[in-house]
Amino acid sequence: MKENGVGSQKIIRRKRDGKLEYLPDDLTIEEPLEIRVGHRVLATTMRTPGHDEELAAGFLVSEAVVRRREGIAKISTDGENTVVVDLAAGLKLKLNSIQRFGTISSSCGLCGKTSIEAIRQNFPAIRSTTFRIGIETLLCLPDRLRKQQGDFTRTGGIHAAGIFDANGGLKIVREDIGRHNAVDKAIGRAFLDKLLPLDRHVLLVSGRASFEIMQKALAAGIPIVAAVSAPSTLAVDFAREGNQTLIGFLRPPSFNIYSHVERVILEIRQLSKVRTVKA
Repeated sequence: MKENGVGSQKIIRRKRDGKLEYLPDDLTIEEPLEIRVGHRVLATTMRTPGHDEELAAGFLVSEAVVRRREGIAKISTDGENTVVVDLAAGLKLKLNSIQRFGTISSSCGLCGKTSIEAIRQNFPAIRSTTFRIGIETLLCLPDRLRKQQGDFTRTGGIHAAGIFDANGGLKIVREDIGRHNAVDKAIGRAFLDKLLPLDRHVLLVSGRASFEIMQKALAAGIPIVAAVSAPSTLAVDFAREGNQTLIGFLRPPSFNIYSHVERVILEIRQLSKVRTVKA
């Protein structure tokens, strides 16, 4: 399995002074990964090689195939671009509700779904009511994530997902050309380490917050999701329904809170200036 998700290609670069140079350039690798459950192909996703077992585990968690670590007996690789998952004895795979057809692109993890009913999985709403995060801690998260984005530094073309504790400590970080894959890898690592539910943690993604990201976070029990860019309307609606706090445009010193503001510790003098909105 490739652990390095960066490749190099020769390019011609035109510099600001108009001169041309011929040199190597680092690029993010994009290759297909076939995820099998036993002998059945469940999905083929375009991803950046590395941590493929975690990606497969996180994918099965977000698709509601498994809920507990004991549900997976074994994860193995069959060549460079195939992962085989063996479920625990007695656990049956419901292919009608989760099997995808075609290839899942790196930009859309839901693109292979065959019906509207197959998109939304049934996960319970977040129950945690005591977990909160302070503004100063929240604002430090993007910088801490960025410092661990080694492949992004080299290529400028890869997403990251980081799982933080209440004190802003970065517990898990994963990179991938697809933001949904990066989240699956991070959640998959936590799942394999038997850390779910992550009900006292924050998920930060380097791009936008889509419905799919929120659903994956809910599958892992994550109460707070933050994104460097914008959320979608469906992501906001889903966060409100699932009792998740959704924060967008987290670009210190500013951010937007779209749902369940009670998990962010706001100073009293700041709170008095905030208009009351339904969140």
